[in-house]
Amino acid sequence: MNQFEVIQIIALVGWLVLAVSAFASFRLNWKTSLRHALIWAVIITALMLLVTTIQ
Repeated sequence: MNQFEVIQIIALVGWLVLAVSAFASFRLNWKTSLRHALIWAVIITALMLLVTTIQ
């Protein structure tokens, strides 16, 4: 692992903290949000598998 990969990992963690803090500031329901995120992950995964199967 070189120095650029370490910087990239630190930046990604920073963006993740920023996104979670922005989400928490709206005081939304975590259970519903997690369910929606999982649904979107399943949809995107299914579409990716469909595209790779067609190719």
